[in-house]
This record gives sequence, C-alpha cells and structure tokens, in this order.
Amino acid sequence: MENMYRYFKRDISWLSFNYRVLMEAEDESLPVYERIKFLSIYSSNLEEFYEIRVAEHRGVIMKKSYAEESSEEAEETLAEITREVNWQQQEYKRVFREVVAELERQHIHLYLDSRPEPFHEAFVQNFFNEEVFPFLAPVMIQKDDIRTFIRDRRLYLVIRMTKKRHDKESCTEAKQVPYQYALMKIPYSKVPRFIELPSHEGKHYIMFIDDIIRANLSSIFPGYDIDSCYNIKISRDADIYLEDETSSSIVENIRKKLKKRKIGALSRFMYDMSMPDDFLDFLCKAFNIAEEDLVKGGRYHNLQDLAKLPNPRGKELERQVPSPMRVPFLDEMGSMFRAVKKRDVFLHFPYQSFDYLIRLLMEAAFDPKVEEIKITQYRVAENSAVINTLVSAAQNGKKVTVFVELKARFDEENNMSAAERMKQAGIRIIYSIPGLKVHAKVAVILRKDADDGRKRKDIAYLSTGNFNEKTARIYSDMALLTCNAALVQDINKVFAVLEGRLSNPTFSHLLVARFNMVPELEQMIEREIEHVRQGRRGRIVLKMNGLHDKHMIDCLYHASECGVEIDLIVRGICCLVPNQPYSQHIRITRIVDMFLEHARVWYFYNDGKEDLYLTSADWMRRNLNRRIETAFPILDPDIKQQIIDILQIQLKDNVKACWIDEHLKNIPKVDDHPEKVCAQLATYAYIKNNPIG
Repeated sequence: MENMYRYFKRDISWLSFNYRVLMEAEDESLPVYERIKFLSIYSSNLEEFYEIRVAEHRGVIMKKSYAEESSEEAEETLAEITREVNWQQQEYKRVFREVVAELERQHIHLYLDSRPEPFHEAFVQNFFNEEVFPFLAPVMIQKDDIRTFIRDRRLYLVIRMTKKRHDKESCTEAKQVPYQYALMKIPYSKVPRFIELPSHEGKHYIMFIDDIIRANLSSIFPGYDIDSCYNIKISRDADIYLEDETSSSIVENIRKKLKKRKIGALSRFMYDMSMPDDFLDFLCKAFNIAEEDLVKGGRYHNLQDLAKLPNPRGKELERQVPSPMRVPFLDEMGSMFRAVKKRDVFLHFPYQSFDYLIRLLMEAAFDPKVEEIKITQYRVAENSAVINTLVSAAQNGKKVTVFVELKARFDEENNMSAAERMKQAGIRIIYSIPGLKVHAKVAVILRKDADDGRKRKDIAYLSTGNFNEKTARIYSDMALLTCNAALVQDINKVFAVLEGRLSNPTFSHLLVARFNMVPELEQMIEREIEHVRQGRRGRIVLKMNGLHDKHMIDCLYHASECGVEIDLIVRGICCLVPNQPYSQHIRITRIVDMFLEHARVWYFYNDGKEDLYLTSADWMRRNLNRRIETAFPILDPDIKQQIIDILQIQLKDNVKACWIDEHLKNIPKVDDHPEKVCAQLATYAYIKNNPIG
C-alpha cells in the first residue's frame, strides 16, 4: 500500500529503532541478564531522546530554537511521539514483568510492588536507618511551588499524606483532613539503586532502593498517615546551542553552557501511570507542568540503572561474548610499521583486538624515525590509553597535534579534560571549528623511511569509529592502516583544513564532507543507473547508522525506479520509505545484537569493478553538510573481498535481522533456509577462518 509520506519522520523512525532494542529484551532465547542489558539500553536511549530531540521540538514551539520546522509541525510531531512512547511504555512494562518472572525461575527474587517478607524486615529497616535515612531531605510542596526545583535525570518520590488525628477527635465529628504533599529525592549518589538482601532457603533477593524507602515512610513522616507514594522524574533540554562562536571563545562558551545543562527547559515529566488523576493534577499545578509534557511510566523510572542489577548467580546467566582475536600477520611481523609497510592492514573491532592501534601509537612514540603525529579525537575514553601514548610521544620529543572536537554531545567535559592534560604535556591542541563538528576518525604518522632516510614512509590510520579502547569492545567498527602515498597525501590535506592552512582542497581518493563527498556519491549512484540503462546490472549496498538526508534519499528513489538493486543496512534512523512504487527495488535491514553496529560501508557494483568505501559518515543532513567527515576507498583486493563477504553475511542474517516495512515495523527476517545465520557470530567465525596476511 502506498504510504502517505514520501519520508518517514526522523524521530518516529528513531522510536522504531528503539523498539527494536526492546525486542531483544523480549527474546527468551537470550540469557536473562542479556535481556536486562537491553532493557537498560532502551531506557538510556529514550532519556537522551527526550533531552535532545523532544527538547528541540519544544524549543521550536517556544520560539527558542530555529530548526527546519514550524511550530505547528513541531506540535504534530510531539503528539505522535507521545502516542508512540506511551504505547512503548506499556510494552516495556510487559517485557519487564516477563524478565522479572525469568529471574524468579532462576531463583532470584526482585521485590516489586510489595513490602519485604518477614524474614527481611529487620534487615531492610536496619539498612534504611544506617545507610539511607541520613541522606534524605524531604520538602513539603504546595500548589505553584516555585521554590522547589526538580533536577533532570534524578529520581524523586512524591508522597501524599494526612496529619494524624488525636484520639479525642471522632471520625464523624471532624471534617475531612486535607492532603499534604512532600517531595523527596532518592540519594542515588550515596546508595546503590539495587540492594542485595540476605538469601533465604536457596533463593537470592534484590530490592530497589526506592522500595526500601517506601517501606520506611512512616519513620520519615512520624506525624502523618501515608496515603500513597509514587515515583516521578523529569528530563530537561540537554543540548548545547552555540551562537556566534569563534575559535577563541568556544571553550569558554561550552563551559558556560554545560553549567546550564542541568537547569534546561522541561522536555518530559514522567510519572507512575497508576497515580490518581487528582494527585497528578496537584503536581502539574505545583511545578507548572503542561499536559503535553506528561509521559506515562511505571512504578520505577531510570531503568537504565538495570545495567547495575546485581547478579548473584554469575556468568551462567550472562551472554558470553567472544574475546577479540589476535591478527597472526601483525603478531608475526612484530613491528606495526614493518607490517603496514609490507601491505595495507584491515582491522575489524571488536572481533579483533584494538591493542594493535595502541601498539602503533606506542611504536611511533619511541621510533627515532617518527617526526610528527596528527590525530582527531571525537569521543575520548576515560583514562585513555590512546591519550597516554600521545603524551609519551610528546615527552619523547615528537611533534604531536590533536584536533579535539569539544561539541561531541555528552562528552564535552571529558574531551576538555583530556585536551587540558595533553596541552600540559606539550601537545598542540586544535579545538572545534566554529559552525562545524569534526567527525572524521583519522590519524597520520609522519616518518622517514627506515631504509632510506631521505625518503618518507608516512602511515595513515582511517576508521569508522572513535579512538576509544572502551567502546571498541562493544562497537563494531572497521579501520585501515596504509602507507599508500595518495591516501596519506589526502589525509594531510584534511589536517591542513583543520589547521586552517587550506580552504579549498582537492582529493584524489578520499571523499570529504562539504567538499567532494556528495557530488561523488551522486556520480556513483548515477553510474549504477547508467549500467542498468545499458542492460547491465546495477547494485548498491549501503550500511550506516542513520539515513535522513532527503536529497540522498531521492537519489536512491530515482535509482530504484530505474531498476538498480539497493540493499540498506541501517541500524537507527531511516527516513526512506520502502515498498512503494518509487522504492520497490530497495530493501532495508536492521540488525541489533550483542555488539552495536557502528561501521559505515558503501558498496557500488560498478559493472563488476566493485567500488568499496569505509566511512565515518551517515547520510544525515548534519553529517553531509555540517561536519568534516571522511570516506576512504579499500584498494587492496583481499581486504575488499573480506569486507564484501562480511556485508553478504549481514544480508543473510535470519536470526537478529529485521526488515523495516512501510509502516516502520520491525519485521523479523524469517526465511525457509535451513541454516540459521547470526551475522555477528558468523562474522567472528569468518574472520577467524580467513585471516589476511
């Protein structure tokens, strides 16, 4: 059936992706703590969605944001978001209960909606008195209570109660005692969210700190009868809007904005859907909450905390993730420089170890032939091994230049801290470019040839993912190490742009956003169309995290109408509508599994010549127009074939893959093939059995 929209709305598409995450939590074939992990991821994703995307729509309505939509369009989108989220919250509640039931079958009892058993009452009371009570600070609230500020991402209990009557007052004589209300923040920084209670008769017990507090409300409010108690939380606008930024002012501007992030405009008021209407009405009036800000939730919020749920049974209830593999060729060569000088090196994280990058940088830090290292940093790991090697290089007299993107959302403070540490070590730091984000993941090591000191043998590192050893254990990314002179020259031009030495570069191999990326993509799509017109095969496979840019979507629609076969592997946002007259040759696959699919791969059949690019760029407007991104060709035939084979494995997945249909539904990809292909496990096996070298 033809869709009324030519493009899915970005945020509704994202909600479809997040529901796919929830589907993993529903999968009974997974160990229970793997299912719990996906419950946590779903909640964490939704939190950020409200802090950024919903907040932006609110800003449009309040005339505080200048996005490409009208206030009427923003209101319509928010209404759609609310409807979808309310439905998903009901689904979340159902799946959560199913997971709790599975915990029970594994002899782990998570207290829900109930007071502790008699054999736990003394423990709970003692724990509350000794570990919790000293940190509680309840406040009484009234209508239009502007004195009380509710912080974002914090958990609060709201309590309704009445003053206790004196014995001499009779119920018949006294008029109805009015309700009084209190607000109390759960002291999340002082006590864990989940408390393990003593085991009993072979069963383990865990309790939310919320419920430990609830069980002791009478001791917090001794002069009151407790009527009811509910959980609430607020999400606030967490985006950082920089106006009139300059290179000299951007650091200070971001510092100022970060201080205001926690007091941003309201984007969501989440409440327990079992709360009576009159109770909710009181809270809305007390805190000036509009009806459109209300989002229904369950008894418990901030369920991203489930990632910290204690596991008293250990690994038997967790998914055993394969360990990163060694690369025989690199280990045999010993020196990373010697290996890359011999041939291009392909690394696929987390299937292969990220340690090889650390080894490369450490080798560069101590190699007397190395003169300079240049590298970009987008999301820096805490206590980063990458940063440590760069500091070592600077201390060993190497010239080190690091471009630090301060506008990497939610990593701004960490990136500033890392940059300051590097500056103190003598590293040259270049901060964000005004009006742009630098999202490219590239490095270059400028080195004299060990065999002939008059020549150069520079090494380039190009990747789809960050220089971050922590995320490299859970994000699936691809990287290339090469001495190819043309690629190295192109990377040096990228750094010349970042350093302000070059404004209008030309590139021989790289595709760079804002320069040649979009025109080259248009040309490659048109080339596939021309092959079809000539009676040959036209074929495109695009793997990315997000597809939003309408111009590029229109290019794909046109290619489909001309008969080009197109497979999209899109993990997140996908605004292209499949199964329409203009998209009948386009299929969309979504894979959600143990690793986060993060690599971006572009494949063009090109009449059998097969052009293949790895890239940091999604086809989002921001990536193609407001960022510095790179896409780099794979020229080595063995590496190219391996990546093409991995793409084919992903397209054959019939275990973790879903089709995206014209209604944004995640349709499990079920086929009659007797072999079950789980792409990530199959990729691990493929790389293990097909080492390059």
